[in-house]
This record gives sequence, structure tokens and C-alpha cells, in this order.
Amino acid sequence: MAVKRKAKAAPAVIKGGTAKGAAEPQVSADALKRYYADMLLIRRFEERAGQMYGMGLIGGFCHLYIGQEAVVVGMQAALEEGDTVITTYRDHGHMLACGMDPKGVMAELTGRRGGYSHGKGGSMHMFSPEKNFFGGHGIVGAPVPIGTGLGFAHRYRDDGRISVTYFGDGAVNQGQVHESFNMASLWKLPIVYVIENNRYGMGTAITRASARTDLFHRGMASPASRSTAWTSSRCTRPGWPRPNTRAPARARSFSKC
Repeated sequence: MAVKRKAKAAPAVIKGGTAKGAAEPQVSADALKRYYADMLLIRRFEERAGQMYGMGLIGGFCHLYIGQEAVVVGMQAALEEGDTVITTYRDHGHMLACGMDPKGVMAELTGRRGGYSHGKGGSMHMFSPEKNFFGGHGIVGAPVPIGTGLGFAHRYRDDGRISVTYFGDGAVNQGQVHESFNMASLWKLPIVYVIENNRYGMGTAITRASARTDLFHRGMASPASRSTAWTSSRCTRPGWPRPNTRAPARARSFSKC
């Protein structure tokens, strides 16, 4: 990954998701409290959004981020000023983690002119150039080529920033996704692809949609896989896993909500 700030080589992954010789990250108590507060904000926001959707106060679609809060909060903690973020239609948590105003997000959900898209975008289409947040996209897999373009812009400008591109397990088998992977590897783009694997894509279990469920292998198949950064996150929501499903195998970078 062609980024100016280079990280040390990752330690070897061993059974159980831990690593040999890995030092415990030095995080202050204040930082931990801030991460917890960010996750709690997302959870409470989504709970209220779900209530309002059930009452008919939110129109259109409303995809909640409950159970996945730790993924985006952890990723945001590692980013620097100027890094860009793009995600899927399950986007409320990403907006809040990026620092967008919860009142503005809720105003958009309820179709008010004070919303981030002036009440015309709804749940899936909100943007904030000030916070370097580029959506919220309603089409499965659509953020991946756009996020790859953001990575290209960072390299073209040589600004040392990276593009963080989120997508779900339901998008990993799409052609546009793999074309983006190849382009990012070919051009050594500064991009981190984050697979938010909640094990269901559009209601279909991952075991029924993917021949291989340890999804980080999609990145290893790229011609220059060592230069592409990957995060594969397995999220467990309340009441999951459902019957007749099996969890993905170990991932290179493993986050459990």
C-alpha cells in the first residue's frame, strides 16, 4: 500500500486470534472512555431510529448498525486528519463515528430540510465533505469502486492520506469489487478495504453465497496482495448466529463486536 506512514510488519497470527510477540496497545483511560462513549452514542441513536421507523416517522429504508459499533469506532481511532471514508447503506454509525452531528443525521432520516442532504437523501444517502465522509450508498458493492477512486485521488495528490472503504460480505463476490481490488493492487493505491462481515447479505447467509467464508482471502488473490491492506470483521448481533450457519474461519485482522 503506497502510503507515506508505514506500519511495522504484522506479527504472526496464531489460533484464537492473538499474535506471537504482540504488545498490548498503549491506550489511555480517557481514550477508552471516548471509544465507549462513541459506541454508546451509535447504539442509542440506532435504537431510537428503529423505534421511529416502526412508528412510521422515518420513510424509505432504514438499515441499523446495532451490533457493529466497535468496527467503525476502532477504525476511526486509527485514522488521521484528511483520511477519507466511504461505506454502504448501513451508514448511520459511520456518520456518527466521523463526527457528523447526530441532529443533522436524524433530521435527514425524518426528511427535514436541516438534514445533511436537505431531507432528500434519507437513510442511505448522506455526505459530509467537511468530515471527509463520502456516503452512504444504496447499491450493494457501489462504495468499493468509488472508494478506490478516492484512493487514487490521494495518490495523485501525494497527500499521505488513505481511503477507508467499507463494504459487506454480500458484496465480496461482485465483479466491480474484484476489478477495484485489481486496480488498487496494480496502482499501489493507499486504500484500506474493510469487510464488515455480519454473515448475511440481503438476507442470504454467507455459507449459501460464498464458497469460502474467510473473506480476507479475496485480497490475497490480488496480484500485489502484500501492498493492499485488509481488515475482515465478524460482527455478532443480538440473537445471532441463527440456526444452520457456521462462523467464518479466522481472519487476518479480527474484530468481534
